[in-house]
Amino acid sequence: MSLVVLIGGARSGKSSLAVRLAAGSGAPVVFIATGEGRDAEMAERIARHRAERPTGWDTVEEPVDLHAAVESAPPAACVVVDCLSLWVANLLEQGSDPDLRVPLRNGPTIAVSNEVGLGVVPATPLGRAYRDVLGRVNAAWAAAADEAYFVVAGKALRLHDV
Repeated sequence: MSLVVLIGGARSGKSSLAVRLAAGSGAPVVFIATGEGRDAEMAERIARHRAERPTGWDTVEEPVDLHAAVESAPPAACVVVDCLSLWVANLLEQGSDPDLRVPLRNGPTIAVSNEVGLGVVPATPLGRAYRDVLGRVNAAWAAAADEAYFVVAGKALRLHDV
């Protein structure tokens, strides 16, 4: 398994980097999108992300059952998961907790997620729960990764175990 995890703030360049890495893999790409266009602003964001992707890629829109989507991708494909943070939000909205097990596959996988634990403590219980759950998800995926990067201002800093 080859898993790369890209973690960073909103608009930090994570998704663009994931697209570049997948395009450079030489493998067919399956892009798993977890976001849903529930309002005009989010629909516009999704449209922008779609426009960044090469036309020959397969896109799977799966807001909740991420494990099944990852595991059903062809073994030779490069899978891009964009993003874990929206997946966690979707599950919490349903009253579910995310499975902290990272889906394993033989082909390359690139996962994108937001880092939400660097700012102020959220004022609401839901905000704090989201921050805590996403922190656990990010830690689980980074621990399982062959490589993990913190993406800031379009630059990637490799994360190392201590």
